[in-house]
Amino acid sequence: MKLPVNPPLLPMLARRVAELPKGDGWIFEPKWDGFRALMFRDGDEVFIQSRDAKPLNRYFPDVVEYLVAQLPERCVLDGEIVIAGEHGLEFESLQLRLHPAASRVKKLSAELPASVVFFDILADGDRDVCSVPFAERRAILASVLSHVVPPLHITPATRERDVAADWFRRFEGAGLDGVMAKSESGLYQPNKRSMLKVKHERDCDCVVAGFRWHKHSDGTAVGSLLLGLYDSGGSLQHVGVCASFTNEKRRELVDILRPYRAKKDADHPWREGADAEAADDTPQRKPGAKSRWSQDKDLDWEPLRPELVVEVAYDHMQGDRFRHTAQFRRWRTDKSPADCTYEQLHEVPAQELMEIFSTDAR
Repeated sequence: MKLPVNPPLLPMLARRVAELPKGDGWIFEPKWDGFRALMFRDGDEVFIQSRDAKPLNRYFPDVVEYLVAQLPERCVLDGEIVIAGEHGLEFESLQLRLHPAASRVKKLSAELPASVVFFDILADGDRDVCSVPFAERRAILASVLSHVVPPLHITPATRERDVAADWFRRFEGAGLDGVMAKSESGLYQPNKRSMLKVKHERDCDCVVAGFRWHKHSDGTAVGSLLLGLYDSGGSLQHVGVCASFTNEKRRELVDILRPYRAKKDADHPWREGADAEAADDTPQRKPGAKSRWSQDKDLDWEPLRPELVVEVAYDHMQGDRFRHTAQFRRWRTDKSPADCTYEQLHEVPAQELMEIFSTDAR
């Protein structure tokens, strides 16, 4: 592959801010919830690279076909691989596509076909456009992809802050998790947080039913808390983790959790799933289940009696789990674990994805 920009190359990143920036000079886009990917095409050769430089071709043969059929002969594009379901984006279905068996990948590519949403261009033919201002890159992107049809899309964009704020409110129901803000004059800077992102944030009270040690701490610091919510049948479901503590807080948590520690063979609501592998058709639910994307990651955990309640901040749900790591807010000694149910979560009305794509500005 001999392009002006070649892999491996890490994509440009974003830093989180509390609100949409004010003033002129900004272009706003919906923030898609899928697999970030750089897509390189040089004739018949196509390479799809993940955010952390892993190859994705083998998991998305359908996407490779789309790219060969519709992209210009030589280009490098930045975008998001998504799966659009009946009720919006389905990140859980996207995770299922990461399967080690080629036969299973082929079957899933037919059952759960992927789409691609493009939002930037790094190379057009023999021209490296990373040093071109974003407003001009956006025009180039719209021009070179003017002929593409679904399942390939160009992300909607606007310079109107009020429109972006409306997107932030409405598009969450389709599975989008916020709004991006990009400087019109911004250059493409690989692996630098040169964009801004505004994401949803809500509070939730959860049961703390386990924890993981901080890596290399030798039992002197807590890495993360394992969170649970009770479903309508009274079962405690693992909904995610709370992390990002200071070193001092990690050491403090060891003493806080000590009175609640339980034996692994005790009567714990998650004991049956502690060492389970994620099933072929079901995203992982229990702590300890291996992720196909991070098979080597140490997911060993320590059980706690489900008596502690913590208030956390989260952005949005992925099915019945937190999509991203939750943030610690405070202990809730005034709340009973039985009150930590799914009923407290905010529900967002569904939004039609095709309505969002219909604003595709080329």
